[in-house]
Amino acid sequence: MTGVAKHRILVRGRSNVNPLTATAQNIADGRENFSHYCFACHGFDGQGTGIPFFETMSPPIPSLASAKVQSYSDEQIYWIIKNGLWPSGMPASQGILNEDEMWSLVLYIRHLPPRGSLGGPCFYTGQCSAPDPPAPAK
Repeated sequence: MTGVAKHRILVRGRSNVNPLTATAQNIADGRENFSHYCFACHGFDGQGTGIPFFETMSPPIPSLASAKVQSYSDEQIYWIIKNGLWPSGMPASQGILNEDEMWSLVLYIRHLPPRGSLGGPCFYTGQCSAPDPPAPAK
């Protein structure tokens, strides 16, 4: 029942179409934006790869490749990105991302890579390489 309510009532926007076309560049832009803003909870592939809390959150973090998420209209996905989704923990991106960045995220979500193909975020494993320290001032 809550899924139906979310689809039909809580998440607005079922009629507008993404103004960006699904070109390789627009999808790549979406992937780039995703890798800066969304990967910490959804993984680089949008399917939770490498996220240690992905399957234990309550409410759960959805795989963005799932039929449930993919059944949303483009505008509904855009609306969720823009406004967030309470009480899920999904934050609003309005004021952080511009319109084209949010629409490019929708394109990336529609064209996700295979699960696990991009690996997981290194900061959860401690495998990130530290940048070289700055040279001492002379």
